[in-house]
Amino acid sequence: MLRVEPRGRRWMIPGLKKYACELTLDTNTVNTNLKLSNNNRTVTEVKENQLYPDHPDRFDHWPQLLCHDGLTGRCYWEVEWEGGVHIAVTYRGLKRKGRSAESMLGGTSHSWSLYCCDKYYSVWHNNGGTVISSSSVSHRVAVYVDVPAGTLSFYSVSWGSLIHLHTFNTTFTEPCILGSDSGLVLQCLCVQKKIQSMTS
Repeated sequence: MLRVEPRGRRWMIPGLKKYACELTLDTNTVNTNLKLSNNNRTVTEVKENQLYPDHPDRFDHWPQLLCHDGLTGRCYWEVEWEGGVHIAVTYRGLKRKGRSAESMLGGTSHSWSLYCCDKYYSVWHNNGGTVISSSSVSHRVAVYVDVPAGTLSFYSVSWGSLIHLHTFNTTFTEPCILGSDSGLVLQCLCVQKKIQSMTS
């Protein structure tokens, strides 16, 4: 299960709270082994192919999805997860077809991902992964992206406290979008602050 939502003062430090953002799933990108429910705010990985219409933006191999909106400023959200989940930021140009690294979250030079599982965290970029040393694994993770500053930070959230896991430093040349896959269930219940529609 993956939730992206603000949970009030006990979940956010004051400096990041004002950047809480709401993201909308792009249903045209959702792989057919991901089932949408709860008004398209819950995504569950299933064995049965879902009857989604053909679309050039849909992932045809990897069980992945993207959000619809582009991040151009600063944005913070939190994620609850179960199973094994990639939580990523990427550009709209990530390939959707085939099983190569060019269509994987964290598999390209324009895709940055945190992988969460019960035993460890790891970060992925340009198809290279690094395990993060952590004394424990929390099933709540916070993500903060500052596009102008070129930073993407991941935090473990435990009893309201943020524990820094990793920061990617880069130069973002395009609006960023949230991407994810799902080991079990995804719930995107995000809150919006600074979002620019990719269609505007």
